[in-house]
Amino acid sequence: MGTPEFAVSILNSLLENVNVVLVVSQPDALVGRKKILTPSPVKVIAEKHGIPVFTPTKIREDYSEVVNAKPDMIVTCAYGQIIPKVVLDLPKYGCINVHASLLPKLRGGAPIHHAIMDGLKETGITIMYMDEHMDSGDIISQSKTLISDEDTLDTLSERLSKMGSSLLIETIPSIIDGTCKAQKQNEEEVTFGYVITKSDELIDFSKSTREVYDKIRALNSKPGAYFILDGEVIKVYESKIGSTKGEVSRINHIYKDGIGIGTEDGEIVITKIKPAGKKELEVKDYLNGIKGERLLGKKVNEKVDR
Repeated sequence: MGTPEFAVSILNSLLENVNVVLVVSQPDALVGRKKILTPSPVKVIAEKHGIPVFTPTKIREDYSEVVNAKPDMIVTCAYGQIIPKVVLDLPKYGCINVHASLLPKLRGGAPIHHAIMDGLKETGITIMYMDEHMDSGDIISQSKTLISDEDTLDTLSERLSKMGSSLLIETIPSIIDGTCKAQKQNEEEVTFGYVITKSDELIDFSKSTREVYDKIRALNSKPGAYFILDGEVIKVYESKIGSTKGEVSRINHIYKDGIGIGTEDGEIVITKIKPAGKKELEVKDYLNGIKGERLLGKKVNEKVDR
């Protein structure tokens, strides 16, 4: 049971090692400006391998196909819906979840985003038994990885996805033969990594330079952090920490390869952006198309009356 690209490697590993009798994924979604009805990445892989796919709108109400499949084990990874107890209790070897954090840290739907955004130095994968609550089941196994200053959402997601695939296949035999030693989570250490909202995407330049830098990395490439300039949304994909200090939320410097905006304790230099209605581009190329001096001194994130 899974939906996004992150879960594809999990499904591929299962296809190579066990008998997958059914794949459950979110319903096809409208994607892009043209609103094209598109299957989930997991559904695409399942259909490519001839595996039956079930896409209920609400698994809590519509789960008969799962019951009919008579699974020995259910594996979930970023499925996107709360699974009812009747399904959790169905398989002989339990319902197992692959979660992209070191639980009990960062329970929730966006643990990778928050690991970077929160400035964590390490994260990892947890294989756990599922229960009726969000990511609160007993931990079966874990694997750790360091988070570098150069990691983005994309690079860390790819690494964790591969780690999850390997750890799952290593762990399944111990679940089947009963040798795994599951441990309860320490509720006093719980933190959350809730799904990113539109308000989370807005860059707050009154924060420290480091916090701004981490937010930009955490949202690269989807959904992308942004700021508002002259009433227009400017998506930001890459930046670097500057060496000067200026007025907070003001464009204080124009460099050959970046736009320097003041933060609470210094400056963030924006180096890759996507202006509204345009393609993603390096700031040095953006500056070639306009007179950079025109931006100097402008405040960002100001409301503009129209």
